[in-house]
Amino acid sequence: MSLRKILLLVSLMLFSVSAYAEQVSGIEGVYDRMDNVKFSFDGKQVEVMEFLSFYCMHCYHFEKAVPVIKGNFPKKVKWTTVPIYWGKGSPKPGEAYFLAEEAGKGEEMKKALFQAAIVDKRDIGNIEALDDIGMKIGMGFDYSRRLRTGEKAKEVGEAILKSKAYGIEETPSLIIAGNLKTSPGMFKGNTDLMRENVIIMLKSIFRSSPK
Repeated sequence: MSLRKILLLVSLMLFSVSAYAEQVSGIEGVYDRMDNVKFSFDGKQVEVMEFLSFYCMHCYHFEKAVPVIKGNFPKKVKWTTVPIYWGKGSPKPGEAYFLAEEAGKGEEMKKALFQAAIVDKRDIGNIEALDDIGMKIGMGFDYSRRLRTGEKAKEVGEAILKSKAYGIEETPSLIIAGNLKTSPGMFKGNTDLMRENVIIMLKSIFRSSPK
């Protein structure tokens, strides 16, 4: 095991005794348990809901961790992206994501939106910019029209309502197995620690399931 990996795990162990660690019996890691929502695990697959903003630097960095987490649990994790926005952000990037997801290009759109907003410093609330992004990932002719008519505005609104129901106060925030919430604020913004924490949580959940 590399020195960096050891230091990450030691740091995670220190965080695990913090006030954030309200643990469910048998499930390790750092998280908040939501008592008003039911824990959900069928013994085979765990759903992870990722609340993110395409304007968010931490979300951009955590995006690189998602394939690593999924790779540890092939076909055992159902990853659901829930795009939201804060303050003066625009709902349009979320609408663009939902249109792309419907076309089977959700992952491509996520990467393209983060690239445009965080790296290229483009205004992803601008329709022309979203047109260009859609064209580059091969979205169909109808994409621009559907984006302008707000066809996915209702889904973005539902995502915002869902974030409020789960008490999401920062992005990225993950809801694991229905009611276990973890976010970078629990690790002073360190998304590497968050990634390792999620892997530990998922391993614990799968280990606790009956054989």
